[in-house]
Amino acid sequence: MRHMTRAGTLFCLASAAAFGAMGVFGKLAYDEHVTVGTLLAARFALAAALLWAFVLATGRLGELRALARRDAALAFGLGVAGYSAQAGAYFAALDRLDASLLSLLVYTYPVLVTVAAVALGRERASRRTAVALALASTGLVLVLAGAAAGALDPLGTVLGLGAAVVYTAYILVSEGVAGRIGALPLSTLVCTGAALTLGLGALAAGDLDPGPVTAAGAGWLVALALVSTVGAIGLFFAGLRRVGPSAASILSTCEPVVTVALAFAVFGEALGPAQLAGGALVLAAVLAVRVEVGRRPLASAPLPVRSAA
Repeated sequence: MRHMTRAGTLFCLASAAAFGAMGVFGKLAYDEHVTVGTLLAARFALAAALLWAFVLATGRLGELRALARRDAALAFGLGVAGYSAQAGAYFAALDRLDASLLSLLVYTYPVLVTVAAVALGRERASRRTAVALALASTGLVLVLAGAAAGALDPLGTVLGLGAAVVYTAYILVSEGVAGRIGALPLSTLVCTGAALTLGLGALAAGDLDPGPVTAAGAGWLVALALVSTVGAIGLFFAGLRRVGPSAASILSTCEPVVTVALAFAVFGEALGPAQLAGGALVLAAVLAVRVEVGRRPLASAPLPVRSAA
């Protein structure tokens, strides 16, 4: 059991690192003439292809065929509408903001999910929830105030916070279907739906332009699909099976820390004192709500399906 727990912890930390590297991979791809539309279309097309290949190679196509039509359609629709919008907002914001700053903006979503669940009557309000909201709000103000001194991009900020809001809605909508569909079928259908929407959207907007992409740029696109999508998903669920939802959720809080560290190492991005303090408050708020969620039965507090970060 101790070996299983240790392995599960490592899997969860590796998943957080893989998801945390996503913003850095995206920035590196942009430096190699990859447009936002090309990145989105390529990332999800490659991820969907890899997931379908895994389904076929492991003989698990029957799991998809056995799904109720309504659940299959809902999972596909989550990718078509929900995850494509979240990913689109995130990578459009990444084109305008530092990866480290964006990671802190987006990582307000766990607190938003808790607050929204209370507002919808799915969860009971508690003192811990109120404290978490106060911490997250104060932290966000500090993050934005610190960034404002460096000419904060307004549109990028709106897109980053919009990505957090859309992901919140995605989690709340997917709660029911996530309890009925396995992780692999759900991730496969969500990524397929997102690939369709983002591919057609990039084509319609004239932003699907793979021609100028360098060999290095193509490599970063593969890294996004293989490491920060398929690999990260697989590692997360492998860890989840071994350590349980509460520990897996808390360990995943390392994700923005990884992004900040990698962005500093690769691009020299440095958060100011106010931003660091704000980021610490946001992470403290996330830990507060996740510890509270971890104390309730899993049926009343499902983890979001990390179909793509």
